[in-house]
Amino acid sequence: MFKYVLQRTLYMIMVFFIITLMCFVLIRMLPLPALPPGDIHSEVIAMRREAMGYNKPYLEQFAIFLRGVFTRFDWGLSEQLYTGRPVLEVFLEKLPATMIVNLYSILWTIPVGIALGIWAALKKNTWVDYTISTLTMVVISVPSFVYAFLIQYILCFKLRLFPFVMKGGTDWFSPAMFRSMVPAVLALSFGVIAGFCRTTRAELTEVLTSEFMLLARTKGLTKTQATIRHALRNCFVVIVPGIFGEFIGILGGSLIIERIFSVPGVGGLTLNAINAQDYNVFIMSTCFYTAIGLAAGLVVDISYGFIDPRIRVGSKK
Repeated sequence: MFKYVLQRTLYMIMVFFIITLMCFVLIRMLPLPALPPGDIHSEVIAMRREAMGYNKPYLEQFAIFLRGVFTRFDWGLSEQLYTGRPVLEVFLEKLPATMIVNLYSILWTIPVGIALGIWAALKKNTWVDYTISTLTMVVISVPSFVYAFLIQYILCFKLRLFPFVMKGGTDWFSPAMFRSMVPAVLALSFGVIAGFCRTTRAELTEVLTSEFMLLARTKGLTKTQATIRHALRNCFVVIVPGIFGEFIGILGGSLIIERIFSVPGVGGLTLNAINAQDYNVFIMSTCFYTAIGLAAGLVVDISYGFIDPRIRVGSKK
């Protein structure tokens, strides 16, 4: 198992390095935004550009960039959005809002999605199953920003239950802050609920028709006992890794939602960096989302190895 985990981790690091190099070179090929003359921040930024080797070959620039990141955790200075401020400092200010909104979303979407999937599987080929399956496909097919606009129109404009945008400040766990987060949380939730519902329904339906379930019933177990003790236990081999991955992967899916609801998080920072041509901020945001995506895949692969014994056995061959 250690060999399997080490192998997957090394693959992830290699892919992250390649993607980072490609993004870095493509960004450095873009024309640099002009700095206002006579400004003290402009002089500092010009000196930083010289130290970062902007007039040197791209691979040498990348080596200087990596050396700064690994030795001093220096991601450079913001040149447009937060002129003269360290990129890491700005990023860490924005990260809590993104994490809290996504955490609220995932905490209630997983149980709801799994419960709906179990209900649909147990009511297979009934109106309940057909209704849930149809709604699931509709929800999955519609982009999340469409739900965002519907939530703003119905809940925020018509019913006036919530504010249109997220409240400012850092009182993350206050009632007013939580109320302002609800529209963004709901917009992020629909797709996750539908995904877990579809996966749970498909896996549980397959397990319920397996031969070992018939054997369990012939031994005297009721349908409920057989479902809880055997069916759910087996279908969770597929569901649990998805839960682990979703905790990480959902962070990468809130970029547009954060912009719509004015969440002061990493997603809005990334889009603002693109519009303002703040390349240092954009590089760090790109590395963050790349790491999140790769980490989600790594967690899923490793959790499969721990949960499913067949993978551990197969890795030894």
